[in-house]
Amino acid sequence: MKVLLLKDAKEDDCGQDPYIRELGLYGLEATLIPVLSFEFLSLPSFSEKLSHPEDYGGLIFTSPRAVEAAQLCLEKNNKTEVWERSLKEKWNAKSVYVVGNATASLVSKIGLDTEGETCGNAEKLAEYICSRIAMESVTVYQTIPHPGIQGNLNSYYSQQGVPASITFFSPSGLTYSLKHIQELSGDNIDQIKFAAIGPTTAHALAAQGLPVSCTAESPTPQALATGIRKALQPHGCC
Repeated sequence: MKVLLLKDAKEDDCGQDPYIRELGLYGLEATLIPVLSFEFLSLPSFSEKLSHPEDYGGLIFTSPRAVEAAQLCLEKNNKTEVWERSLKEKWNAKSVYVVGNATASLVSKIGLDTEGETCGNAEKLAEYICSRIAMESVTVYQTIPHPGIQGNLNSYYSQQGVPASITFFSPSGLTYSLKHIQELSGDNIDQIKFAAIGPTTAHALAAQGLPVSCTAESPTPQALATGIRKALQPHGCC
């Protein structure tokens, strides 16, 4: 059975996207289509803020892209040496929060200790942060999406037909892809089981009048694969 995931492919240490692998264990043939292209904005400003941890109460990395932005700042501005010598230690003296285990893994590679990755989504992480600290100045870096999906969706539908399930990984991804999916699916759209990586995306789906067949219990390949498998079973739900 074919399922469509609207996200970038990210190879792990085994050389395969973990979502494709996990869904494959349930006999589901997954295809990844990037919904958004990214442009890093305000890198000079972000680089300057990274150089002055004394001005902030901590860091919040919202996604792997945000970690990539930090790495670019260190590489392009020749800050790797000073990062290893002093900046890393100064940031580690503060709180470094992350959304999800994938982001936590990447943050650890630049030498920072993380917390909050088990919260599962941004809303729960915000509650966790508020319960632990008096809100001081915290630097949040995230990327701005730009649309870039129509051609990829056209190609998928022409070659493979209407998928059994489509998973959205962000409200932005839904915004930029829904119109094309509706046009390509036509009267068959009622056959599709729509899935969301988390509650925020699920709420965005519901706001568009789409039935949410599955919301992953946590933003992980394992949780999503389990949820989609249940949703695709006769009379299944998750």
